[in-house]
Amino acid sequence: MQHSPWPLRRGTSPVDWCEGNYLFSPVIAEFVNTFSNILFFIYPPLLTGLFREYAQCVNRGVYLIWGLLLTVGLTSAYFHATLSLVGQLLDEVAILWLLMASFAMWLPRRYFSYGFKERKHFQLSMFILSCAATLMACIHPVLNAFALMGLGIPATALLIIEIRRCKNTRVVKLGYRCAWVWVAALMCWINDRLFCEIWSKLNFPYLHGAWHILIAIVAYSACVLFAYFDALDTVPEQLPAIRFWPSDRFELGVPYIVLRNARKDFQKI
Repeated sequence: MQHSPWPLRRGTSPVDWCEGNYLFSPVIAEFVNTFSNILFFIYPPLLTGLFREYAQCVNRGVYLIWGLLLTVGLTSAYFHATLSLVGQLLDEVAILWLLMASFAMWLPRRYFSYGFKERKHFQLSMFILSCAATLMACIHPVLNAFALMGLGIPATALLIIEIRRCKNTRVVKLGYRCAWVWVAALMCWINDRLFCEIWSKLNFPYLHGAWHILIAIVAYSACVLFAYFDALDTVPEQLPAIRFWPSDRFELGVPYIVLRNARKDFQKI
């Protein structure tokens, strides 16, 4: 009787990206794909500091989002370093929980279906659904792609709808930049997955690494936009606005949210 390979063992994942294995290190399977997750380690600590005002006045749950963003980077790096089945599952489940948590925290109340009059009820339902999806993903890993696609499409559609409703030029420009980077990231993912032979002949089998960098930018930018729309709906009197770090004049920097009225109140204390 032949036993299935231990899922923690290296190379047990059925997914193998275009980058050659163990070319730069004897212990790291996909070197570039592993270290291209670097932005997932840089952004969460930075955003935790930049969003301190938002967390105090609007929603402390934003710290959970940044923690999950960091977790996505950790699990992705582990997966690409080992190409193990457990690494693949951890990577996909981390993305699943990030998407579900974002929905639970930032879905506008006007989209609540009948029976979800309170956000806490909606959040509890999303938590139960996340646990069920995680269990199913572990039992049938092939379902992960469908689950992530099922969440990614409505998330993208919702962001487009909210941007089109917005009249703030700076926010709209950030939304369009986020959309274009998302398209570029998707093209990198598709090319790496479907046209690996062509890119290998061109000596550039690293498009999945480019995907990591671009999708990290998309992920935090989308979170900032959803947080802004949430603040605009829940505390409009605080006059939420988008600012950029390290300089507000440099709109390609890291966006974050300030509450202009709240900032004035803090200065009076």
